[in-house]
This record gives sequence, structure tokens and C-alpha cells, in this order.
Amino acid sequence: MSKLRMEDVVYIEETAITVRGYRRRTTVPSKIFKFMELREGDALRWIAMRDGTVFVTKVERKKTKVRRK
Repeated sequence: MSKLRMEDVVYIEETAITVRGYRRRTTVPSKIFKFMELREGDALRWIAMRDGTVFVTKVERKKTKVRRK
């Protein structure tokens, strides 16, 4: 597992996983949701490393150009 430097940690939260059929769900804790500045419709990218470490990052939305007349 990657080394974790506690001075870099902002929050530590735990959530449960719910399995219903083929769906696997978990809740993003409210402190993490606010920290990542998430909104409804945002996407998360999950990156799994060989050592068992998983990184979760917000996928940045593409800015759309506004047409002016």
C-alpha cells in the first residue's frame, strides 16, 4: 500500500456498500462531497492500483462555449 502522510489528510470517512442485483452503490460522505465541490450530475473517476490503493477524483466538466449574437 502507498505510504500515507497524515499531514496531507484532510478527512477520513467510511461508508457502506449496498448491493442490489448487479448494482453496487456507496454514498459520498457530505464532507467529501463539499470538499470536492461536487454537484448533481458530476462524474467520479476511480483509479485502482496494483497495491490495493484506490484514487477517486472528480471528472472536470467540459466548458461549453456560449454563442453571442
